[in-house]
Amino acid sequence: MNSVAVSVPNILTIVRIILIPWFAILLFNRSFNQAVWVFAGAAVTDSLDGLIARWFSQKTRLGAFLDPVADKLLLSTAYITLAVMGEIPVWVTVIVISRDVVIALGVLILSLQRIPLEARPSVYSKLTTLFQVLLVLSVLASGYFQIGEGVRQGLVWITVFLTIVSGFHYIHTGLRLMP
Repeated sequence: MNSVAVSVPNILTIVRIILIPWFAILLFNRSFNQAVWVFAGAAVTDSLDGLIARWFSQKTRLGAFLDPVADKLLLSTAYITLAVMGEIPVWVTVIVISRDVVIALGVLILSLQRIPLEARPSVYSKLTTLFQVLLVLSVLASGYFQIGEGVRQGLVWITVFLTIVSGFHYIHTGLRLMP
C-alpha cells in the first residue's frame, strides 16, 4: 500500500465528500432531478477511484480509510434526508444506519483489542450497497420516470433483507476474530 496521500483516487474521494452538502441541499429543496445527477456523479467517482487505485497501484492508507467513509456519508445523508422528507420509510433508514453503526463499533472494538482486521467488503455488503443505492435512485429519478409502487416496495424489502443479512455476517465475522 502506497504511503503517498495525494493521489488521483484520494482526490476523487475528497470530491465525493465535497459533493455531499450540495446533494443534501438539493434534496431538501426537492430538486430531485439535479440531486440524481450529483448522486450519480458521486457513484462514478467511487467506481473510478477504486479502479484507478488498483490499476495504477495508487492504493493508500488514507484512501482505504476515506473511501468507505465517503460512501457511508453519502448514503447516510441520502437515507436520513429522504426519511425526514417522507420519501423513504423511517424504519428503513433506522435499519440502514444501525447496521453501519454496528459495523463501526465492531471495527472499534477489534482495533482496541489490537486484533488485525483486513477491510474487505463481503459479497453481502456489496449487494447491500447496490440495493441501498438503487432504492435511493428510485426516489431521485422519479422526475425522469415513474417506478411502480410494487417495484419500489420490492426494493425496500430487498434492501432491508440484505442490510440485515450483511449486518449479521459482519457480526459473525467479527466474533470469530475475537480471542
